[in-house]
Amino acid sequence: MSLKESKPNLSHSQVTGIVERVFGLTPASIRLLPSYDDQNIAVTTVEGGEYVVKVMNSADSQNLSVLELQTDIMNFLQQRDLPVQKVLPTLTGQLMSLEEIDCGFGMQKYMVRLMTYLPGTVLAKITCTPQILYEAGKMAAIIDKVLLQMEHPNLGALQRKNFIWSLASVPLLKQYLAVVDGDPMQHVVKGVIEQYQIQVTPNLSSFRKCINHGDFNDHNVLVEPDDSSNYKITGILDFGDMSTGYFVFELAITITYMMIENANPLDVGRPVIAGWESVIPLNEAEKDALYVLVLSRLCQSLVLARHAVLQQPENEEYLMITAKTGVHLLFFLWQKGKEEVMKIWFQSAAEHSQSCQGAETK
Repeated sequence: MSLKESKPNLSHSQVTGIVERVFGLTPASIRLLPSYDDQNIAVTTVEGGEYVVKVMNSADSQNLSVLELQTDIMNFLQQRDLPVQKVLPTLTGQLMSLEEIDCGFGMQKYMVRLMTYLPGTVLAKITCTPQILYEAGKMAAIIDKVLLQMEHPNLGALQRKNFIWSLASVPLLKQYLAVVDGDPMQHVVKGVIEQYQIQVTPNLSSFRKCINHGDFNDHNVLVEPDDSSNYKITGILDFGDMSTGYFVFELAITITYMMIENANPLDVGRPVIAGWESVIPLNEAEKDALYVLVLSRLCQSLVLARHAVLQQPENEEYLMITAKTGVHLLFFLWQKGKEEVMKIWFQSAAEHSQSCQGAETK
């Protein structure tokens, strides 16, 4: 089944029917939210609440154990005062409901969840100051650190072998390289995969293990202005790419996505690393791998976005959000080289950390 056939595309009336029948609420308004391969719908109700209905694609809906675990993890984090959506029960007390729906490709089963609506603007829509980049790095680290406390009989479900979005799966990109045939980018992607196999694969045992959110990007982080001229993080969205991994993977993903919309991308690494290290200091092996891991994430985003557009051409604008600027960023970082980039990231990360921590205590 193609990505297009697997992605849900419920009509307003189908959404209304599910919200009424499954959750006992009456929609007053329905608004579609952007999504990659699922369907996210903001719903306000006659009863007065504001919610998000998340309909999983039909392929992921078959993986019940992973979805149950993601749901439990979100509630685990929310109970520990992290700004994560709470998953709300159905009328029968379940946290998910498997619904059979026809979205134009015949009857298929889609897992449906109702979640609290979090206020805020996506980070991609604001001009990111060093302060909010520091907060983003810090929040990514806090989430992974808190998840070390998670006990669950089904945690093994997150060992998603060959999960293409995991930074452990970078060598698997070789099978998708045909989508960049004739593009100068292909040469760089091949070079990054080669560097990954030389610099990352042999050192995996030196990285510290954890559970990764896996998609800490500027469209999954919500912010609001605080009392000063700064921003605070009010929401972390989309736990669909969670998997077991390593702390340094999460940091690399966070740096990558915070660079995408930034006018001075090379300046992003410093505050993000400083925020991260205020919670989890990096060891030498993790520091050494960071440059290649950031380039690897850019390669994943670019190659897999091209692949997805072939299957979902009507969703090209959303699918290529990262790719449009990401391709220039990939060339830029590749040409700069590891030594120069690492020098910029780490030389003043320490002084950046001191200035941000000083601001926190004021």
